[in-house]
Amino acid sequence: MVKIAPSLLAADYKKLGAEVEKVFCGGADYLHLDIMDGAFVPNISFGADVIKSLRDICGITFDTHLMINNPGRYVEKFASVGSDIITIHYESCNNQEEVLKKIRSLGKKAGISIKPNTPAFVLEPLVDFVDLILVMTVEPGFGGQKFIESMTEKIAAVRAMINAADHKIELEVDGGINNATISLASAAGADVFVAGTSIFGAADAEKAIDALRAMAMEAKNNERK
Repeated sequence: MVKIAPSLLAADYKKLGAEVEKVFCGGADYLHLDIMDGAFVPNISFGADVIKSLRDICGITFDTHLMINNPGRYVEKFASVGSDIITIHYESCNNQEEVLKKIRSLGKKAGISIKPNTPAFVLEPLVDFVDLILVMTVEPGFGGQKFIESMTEKIAAVRAMINAADHKIELEVDGGINNATISLASAAGADVFVAGTSIFGAADAEKAIDALRAMAMEAKNNERK
């Protein structure tokens, strides 16, 4: 199944509520929420209060991506304001298993993400504790970057890892996803696609989401032939 997750980083911050409602009504599956601390990545975004203010607008799944150091300090906070999925970075702490278990204990789905230079095999000991794996296809920190095509090999490696697991795990990609690159990521095995400007910057969000989903599905179908 293909899922589309518009990234709030690309929204018009003067009207965030309307932007969230726009992509929800346009058929988005998740709303991707990038939390940046200016330390783990060289940018600062927004915090838990923004998520809390948006939670009552619609029932879309809040896919919260913590690009912060020592995320275990904050998972309870992000769970309490309405996050449905909480993803931490492998590189952001030394107690990944503990934090993932904590996220699940709060009744939320747990995700783990890796940067482009981090090899896929580091995730193998954590597969039993995750519901989502996020492969970054750009260096995290800023939107609008170009998709790194060599990451398709990593996506395929993670897909093989997931297929060998004994429970459902979603494979998400984030970075440079648009009409020209979503087919590459989908054919490699991804099933959740984070897209920013290609959705929020489109004249018609629903058409943009539908187009991305159709291209991802076509790539999967072609791969199966």
